[in-house]
Amino acid sequence: MSKRGLGKGLSALIPGAGQEVGSEILELSLDDISPNPLQPRTDINEEQIAELADSIRKVGVLQPIIVRPDGAAYQIIAGERRWRASRAAGLERVPVRVMATTETEALALALIENLQREDLNPIEEARGYKRLITEYKMTQAELADRVSKSRSAVTNTLRLLDLPEDIQELLYEGKITAGHARAILSVLDDDRRRTLCKKCVDEGLSVREAETIAKLLAAGAPIHGQRIVTPKSYKIVARRLRRLLSTNVRVRQTAKKGKIEIDFHDEDELERIVRLLTDGGQVMGVKEVGV
Repeated sequence: MSKRGLGKGLSALIPGAGQEVGSEILELSLDDISPNPLQPRTDINEEQIAELADSIRKVGVLQPIIVRPDGAAYQIIAGERRWRASRAAGLERVPVRVMATTETEALALALIENLQREDLNPIEEARGYKRLITEYKMTQAELADRVSKSRSAVTNTLRLLDLPEDIQELLYEGKITAGHARAILSVLDDDRRRTLCKKCVDEGLSVREAETIAKLLAAGAPIHGQRIVTPKSYKIVARRLRRLLSTNVRVRQTAKKGKIEIDFHDEDELERIVRLLTDGGQVMGVKEVGV
């Protein structure tokens, strides 16, 4: 699905929303413009603002800031980073396009603009979606169409808000990824979710490793403190193998894969174990293959 451009106007993104007050681009004093306190993007990277300010000093503001009337002044709908960078660059006036919108319509356009620029972290995106659904009375299908996302993508993003607040904060801070968060979500109990999240942060687990442990936790593997205990089925298999092979056997799950560990003392015992495992079939002796 192709992305909708802001140049189509707010009505192309949100049917029935406010229209542009004027089609021309105006210049306004930076002092007459203020940020929208309800805008979805809350994490402003000062280093990126400094880089953008340097670019603005060299070539100016190439894309007008979108604003709406706010009493005698104006409030930003989209372009807060350009406004901040223009201040940092020492500009007094900036190009703007004025639109007449409600606060909710302004929120919708700000969210869509940030999504198109991929400027939102997953939690900001999820909170923005929730506000649009709650305040603008959109269905998930309508929202998905407005932001040019699949409905499943919108649903999966909204599910991130089902996580405990402390895990949401770690996702917001970038200490875990959305992939880690989805693995954590597959565990239904909040205590187990926190256990898995702590392992992701402390041990630097990959998403695949987190998914492997999540399957164990979701299946009911008991937890002692922060240690994931071997499932009962693994212990049963280990006992059967110990009886069959007459040696110690461990069946365990690591972060990456399952493992069966079989103890042996020398080459002769290893060959005996191999013969048992191959059901008495003809196998080449260990010494013959140079093990």
